[in-house]
Amino acid sequence: MNDSNKNIKALFQSPMFVLILVIVGWFIATFLILPNLVLLLEVFRPDKEWSFGVWSKLLSSERAMNSLRNSFILAFVLIFTVNVVGVFIVLVTRYFDIVGARFLYLAFATSLVYGGVVMASGYKLIYGPNGFLTNVALRIYPDLDPNWFTGMFAVIVVSTIAGTGNHLLFMSSAMQKVDHQTVEAAKQMGASMWTILRQIVLPVLKPTIFSITVLTFLGGLGAMAVPLVLGGSEFQTISPMILSFSNSLTSRDLAAALAMILGLATMIMLFVLNRLERGGTYFSVSKVSVELPKQKIENPVVNIVVHVVAYVLAVIYAVPPVLIIVFSFTNAATISTGKLSLSSFTLENYISIFTEKAAFEPFLISIVYSAVASVVVVVAMLFVARIIQRFPSALTNWIEYLLHLPWILPATMIALGLVLTFGQQRSLVGGFVLTGTLIILAIGYVIEKIPFTLRMLKASFMGISSSMEEAASILGASQMQTFGRVLMPLVIPAASAITALNFNSLLDNYDTAVFLAHPFYQPLGIFIQNATTQDTINDTTALTFVYTVLLMIISTVTLYLVYGRNANTSKPAKKQNRRTFNLIKRG
Repeated sequence: MNDSNKNIKALFQSPMFVLILVIVGWFIATFLILPNLVLLLEVFRPDKEWSFGVWSKLLSSERAMNSLRNSFILAFVLIFTVNVVGVFIVLVTRYFDIVGARFLYLAFATSLVYGGVVMASGYKLIYGPNGFLTNVALRIYPDLDPNWFTGMFAVIVVSTIAGTGNHLLFMSSAMQKVDHQTVEAAKQMGASMWTILRQIVLPVLKPTIFSITVLTFLGGLGAMAVPLVLGGSEFQTISPMILSFSNSLTSRDLAAALAMILGLATMIMLFVLNRLERGGTYFSVSKVSVELPKQKIENPVVNIVVHVVAYVLAVIYAVPPVLIIVFSFTNAATISTGKLSLSSFTLENYISIFTEKAAFEPFLISIVYSAVASVVVVVAMLFVARIIQRFPSALTNWIEYLLHLPWILPATMIALGLVLTFGQQRSLVGGFVLTGTLIILAIGYVIEKIPFTLRMLKASFMGISSSMEEAASILGASQMQTFGRVLMPLVIPAASAITALNFNSLLDNYDTAVFLAHPFYQPLGIFIQNATTQDTINDTTALTFVYTVLLMIISTVTLYLVYGRNANTSKPAKKQNRRTFNLIKRG
């Protein structure tokens, strides 16, 4: 009997794990496989008969074809812009000796505390036709087009700024692997600054850059919020078009066809990019890393240029969040006219958020949905990750692959599949109709966060020494005792961090919510987007700034708790281990 069969046999000896497998199998069949099959049938059997007429209908739709073209243009352009800007801001904050590097990092880090529909709405309310800076510019240049920050240019700018957050998070860590001794040796051999960057620094960073490139391309291909808010009528991408077509029964087949194309394009590009990554050579010439001090730019002209570009970028990054904070304390008249004065400032907006039901309700709805989905997905994936890590086999491999489907398929495709599938009674969910109910959005949120949560929790379990389990087994602990008393205390810190990150990212979710939200209980992302689409600035616009500030505060606290503390947990872990084994000994 091979190891796979042995692991399967051992797995089925635990009634608890068998029950979990049954629940996971039902969830995969019901919410991951069935909706995609229904989506395919919507395309190829719209009238219960096989037909390929939807493709000619799609080809004849100018809006649909333009959206396809725009999505691919955006995805390929962002690969270049996000990486150029992202690598630059990491170099000026982590590698080069730049005056005011801490201020620059804080300015660039604003891309981490807000994004998606919140960032897009903020930029529109500041640079859009009725925006503050646009009104100021019109007083100086009356001939300026009020819609100057609309279309492809605006979408690329905001998407680029939002995308560089990955560089700050991941590439900054990779920069620590650059070896000081190797850099100094290259300098002594006469290598120039650019040669060192190209041949020593970038090889260390290439794997991270490649991973970010994949995320950037997929994000641009499936972009929803930024093109919807800032694209205008001239630059709409696939996801907003899917939303537009899905709102009409006569064009739902077009929405399904576009979603299928988006899913196929995503899978093909993932396959191509992964093949390119495996075919590349990425290595560092260093063997033992010595911490790298910041490098001075010896050429005075280059030094000045780098400083100027860095500070110009910092201003571009920092101005919107700073103005959002300022305008959250003002009224609609001040925002629309662009005239600030001491009499304009008030706390009424914040008082309204916490005292008026209509104002606080979207925020509360988002908090409840995000909290429930974050806790549910982490609790569920704790057991699933443990099974996959403990009993590697063909069965658990297939479960893992299927649970990663939400990473392969775009959010719009998954959401549309859920809408189409559960708009009628289904025996797999007890004959209930879920579309239009409160629960379907929670299901959508859980599905969206499964791959990330599973991947991170599995890594946490893999990082625990096998000697811990062996010691527990020798002391007579069962599998469930080992899981509950030995492994769980060690995984809980990572699970808590994952829960916080999931909660943070779901608070302003728009892509999934716009398809699945209950019409009377709509979360914050939809509220903010609706407020932004209005042609005039009113009190709702002022509340939007307050929501954005609150979300930025929550994001900042979350990032600090997850990334900003380097607590030494070794001693508490040892104490916990001793306490655990004592409990096991006592039975």
